Amino acid sequence: MEIGFIGLGKMGFPMARRLIEAKHQLTVFDTRKEVLDKLVALGAQAASSPKDIADRCETVMASLPSLQASLEVATGSGGVIEGKRVKRFIDLSTVGSHMAVKIQGLLAKKNIVQLDSPVSGGVGGAEKGTLAVMVSGPRADFDTAKPALDVIGKVFFIGEKPGSAQTMKLANNFLSATAVVATSEAVVMGVKAGLDPTVMIDVINSGSGLNTASRDKFPRAILPRTFDFGFATGLMVKDVRLALEEMKSMGLSMEVAEAVGRLWEVIIRDQGPDSDFTEAIKPIEKAAGVIVGGAKGAHAAK
Repeated sequence: MEIGFIGLGKMGFPMARRLIEAKHQLTVFDTRKEVLDKLVALGAQAASSPKDIADRCETVMASLPSLQASLEVATGSGGVIEGKRVKRFIDLSTVGSHMAVKIQGLLAKKNIVQLDSPVSGGVGGAEKGTLAVMVSGPRADFDTAKPALDVIGKVFFIGEKPGSAQTMKLANNFLSATAVVATSEAVVMGVKAGLDPTVMIDVINSGSGLNTASRDKFPRAILPRTFDFGFATGLMVKDVRLALEEMKSMGLSMEVAEAVGRLWEVIIRDQGPDSDFTEAIKPIEKAAGVIVGGAKGAHAAK
């Protein structure tokens, strides 16, 4: 299948590489020449702009870091919307349902179908092809694109309503964000009381408290204090804010979400948007006067 791919960051690059390895014919674009060159070396063709890709490919995928980037790439000057050949735009980014609907409406005026297709599973999932791929849009276009999407993960058809996959993604990432900070607070409580955090995580993972933070983030990036899980705090805060906006627009009760949102605002203020999101534990540690993990999983009071 001929596919255009725009955005070769931490998530986009491994997804594009997997598509090449699966023998799809890829045309790629990114503002950074070094990542373009790497994929060209693997067999991709380089394009000069999103419009150039859309002139050459019927199916265009994008993995972008912000709402504005998705809007500009899809509908801006020199964007996909100006392409002569493109039939469908598959947005793998997380932009929220309102932005997805806006982009879908603008593309529809040029008879371009949008498949809203956010993904979950992090850089590791992108590299292994084990992402959860959530898709909403016309069923016929989904069926056309599914063989390519199968290469990057497990594909779920959410529905034909524009933005539905974004709502699913925001629900998922709200739970992920909650797991990180809730588990951090629980483990900090134990360390403050003198418990070993490594033993705590082992117990949690064998009991009813098991969650993705205790299973994945703590053993790999928090207890060893490498804080290198591969997802930026700024991106997590973006997703939490979008989830809160969506809940508010529906008139929903948001007591837990608002508390989680406040804590993530503290995290981004203290650690910065470019920090790894596993550094979420640091402001919680600081307030408690303890450090979790380190050499041999040790714990210590500050």
